[in-house]
Amino acid sequence: MPTIGDENAKTAATGSAGGANANNANTKLEKCTSTMGTLAVVEDQYSDWFRTMQTYQLRSTVPVLRLLIQQSNCFVIVERGAAMRNMQQERMLEQSGELRHGSKYGKGQMVAADYTMNPSVTFSQKGTGGMGGSLFGYGGGWLGMLAGGLKFNDASTMLTLIDNRSGVQLAAAEGSARNTDFNLFGGMFTGGLGGTAGGFTNTPEGKVLAAAFIDSYNQMVQSLRSYKAQEVKGGLGKGGSGALKVGR
Repeated sequence: MPTIGDENAKTAATGSAGGANANNANTKLEKCTSTMGTLAVVEDQYSDWFRTMQTYQLRSTVPVLRLLIQQSNCFVIVERGAAMRNMQQERMLEQSGELRHGSKYGKGQMVAADYTMNPSVTFSQKGTGGMGGSLFGYGGGWLGMLAGGLKFNDASTMLTLIDNRSGVQLAAAEGSARNTDFNLFGGMFTGGLGGTAGGFTNTPEGKVLAAAFIDSYNQMVQSLRSYKAQEVKGGLGKGGSGALKVGR
């Protein structure tokens, strides 16, 4: 029978969020005492990194990010994804007269998104490093066999934050994570340790990606706490200071 809430199946993005409250969130996730605005998370599903993720049987990064962001209480999430179709469908039903009286789907109720967050995976690779069997000087022993099966999984992720009113990029943050796999002859080891290597089997790539996104998000929040707006002499979008003008 499946084990509900099995620790081995969890990623670094764990727990739940309800409003401003978070339950069982990762203790390393940055938290905010007050929110900085409303936020929509939108990813480019036509990019190379998204297609590469499919080879790892990984799909959208949006649900994980939305959980992390709400748990942090740094932004209020607004829907701008697939569920928008259902929101629009309910409004169409109301306008057609099919909904019950008093359903309260009048105009002017949707909340604007102050910011858009755009995630990307800049690097994700399985088996980026390892240690040979002779490293510990036990080439024929179980320590050497352990070392020979030690591999690293690395991931690097990027988050950018855009102001929806001006189109200005407010923040960008890169994060990374690494986990360690033991691959002992396909998961079986019959000498020294005895039996299987059940606790040392490969960790899914999704777990290291989730950890990398936590690192990206934490670094972004830390930067936003001490945010200082960039200034352009003469005003934003009005030609700049002149230092970069050519042939004018």
